[in-house]
Amino acid sequence: MKHETRKRRAIAVAAGAALMAGAAVMPAAAADYTIKAVFLANTDDEDYDGLMVFKDYVEAQSNGAIEVEIYPGGQLCGNPLECLEALQGGIIEVFQTTFGGFGNMVPEAQVMDLPYIFPSDRVAECALANDTDFYKKVREATLEKTGNIRLMTIGNTGGWRNFATTTKQIKTPADVSGLKIRTISSELQQQLVSAMGGSPTAVSWPEVYTSLATGVIEGTKNGITDIVGMKFNEHLKYITLDGHAYMGALWMLNNDFYQGLPDDLKGIVADGFDALRWTTIVFPKRRSIEAYQAF
Repeated sequence: MKHETRKRRAIAVAAGAALMAGAAVMPAAAADYTIKAVFLANTDDEDYDGLMVFKDYVEAQSNGAIEVEIYPGGQLCGNPLECLEALQGGIIEVFQTTFGGFGNMVPEAQVMDLPYIFPSDRVAECALANDTDFYKKVREATLEKTGNIRLMTIGNTGGWRNFATTTKQIKTPADVSGLKIRTISSELQQQLVSAMGGSPTAVSWPEVYTSLATGVIEGTKNGITDIVGMKFNEHLKYITLDGHAYMGALWMLNNDFYQGLPDDLKGIVADGFDALRWTTIVFPKRRSIEAYQAF
């Protein structure tokens, strides 16, 4: 326990240093390996914070043998399915998605997207830790069903999902009736909206802002930091803090790339993902305070 506490403190110090510096100083020599890391949000997001910590740690600890390139905002792929296929095919090396976004490939992962399954941050963080039976089973199922995708850690992206709407405040489940609520292509998320009488509408992440502005959708199910970070609050007028889902973030690595690394670099990459995990868990808590004030 003491060792784990010291390790977390060391990671926190490394995370703070990386974010203060903005980026690691690149070595003069060319890297032996390049990791192209993709996420769909913008740079005002804990996914970016986590990747900056990962980049700083991996590049420094590998002495420049590994270079990490970060691609935010769907630059290389536009939705979870496209990105997962790119990851599987080795076009990119790292991608992050939620349980719902991963459910089409590994249905077992969707169990953590059941509404109201977690009562608190502490319970969710313990349940999704890398040493739990659940994590190990999802990691094994991921490799088995995809053949080439390796789950490296589960962090957080955006805190907790809440209902937010443009024209009508939600006070009871009946208030969802008739509203077009944005979801991803996840059966569980769509069933929740349908059960309340709403119309689940699948919209890719880069298109949510425009869809809210044009009325294609009248609400969404996202965390407050994502809502403010992506400026959805320019169109959303109401938010209901029901916290119906913990937004776990599955960070995955191309397995061929991983297996091609020498053992010492494998360890560095794994430790880098651990640092990333704690960064994405801690930062939404701070950012959410500012985001609620901005909303």
